[in-house]
Amino acid sequence: MTGATSDLIEEVRDGILWLTLNRPETRNALTFEMYECLAQICGTVPIDGSIGAIVISGAGGKAFAAGTDMTQFRAFRTEHDALQYEGRIASVLDAVERCPVPTIAAVHGACTGGGASIAAACDIRIASSRLKFGFPIARTLGNCLAAGNLARLTELMGAGRVREVIFTARLVEAEEALSIGLVSEVLEDEESLLARANEMAQKIGAMAPLTLRATKEALRRNRSATEVDDADLIVSCYISEDFKIGMEAFLSKKKPQWTGK
Repeated sequence: MTGATSDLIEEVRDGILWLTLNRPETRNALTFEMYECLAQICGTVPIDGSIGAIVISGAGGKAFAAGTDMTQFRAFRTEHDALQYEGRIASVLDAVERCPVPTIAAVHGACTGGGASIAAACDIRIASSRLKFGFPIARTLGNCLAAGNLARLTELMGAGRVREVIFTARLVEAEEALSIGLVSEVLEDEESLLARANEMAQKIGAMAPLTLRATKEALRRNRSATEVDDADLIVSCYISEDFKIGMEAFLSKKKPQWTGK
């Protein structure tokens, strides 16, 4: 495992691999390099018993991750840029989901956009009472989620709630997340959250690895049985005037004026 950078800290403690998203000055907004490092680590984690589980969390005490770093979208010009980006995100989420050891997202604070997608791709999510989970893209950027990402969220939250959360751009807080099964536990604060994540990871790491691996893969196959062609939908959003308007408004902290074009 050599994928970590200063923005994605990798540490093994007592057989548990801790991955910390580490850009607190941006609420851990994800760079492309961070996405790729995460995928590489999940794809190369040893299966010899030396790593029992992976815990992913965010640094800084305010956020798990506040989505993709928006400055990277200014280079978008063509349909290829849009499709390449969503293809890259899909491959990262697939790597997290296919990780051969159990993954736990320990979510404190804001967990939005790409951060929420990563948490959703983990096997288990636990949260602090300050959780705020969602995809406020209809209010901020005017882009869209790929069909595979939506399918994963639908499995967790139900299609009706996914529509409502995205359409209204609201964030799901801890009590609701627990009641709908999006998270399995809510802890009072970040300290107790990380302690519980460690306890859970140690317990899961002691279970039969082949049972866990087979269960993970069977569940993934169940949902992935039907592939959806969504290229036209991705292009229609990312290569639009509204996406440019939304991106610049977001970066300048203004309210976008949508045109529908």
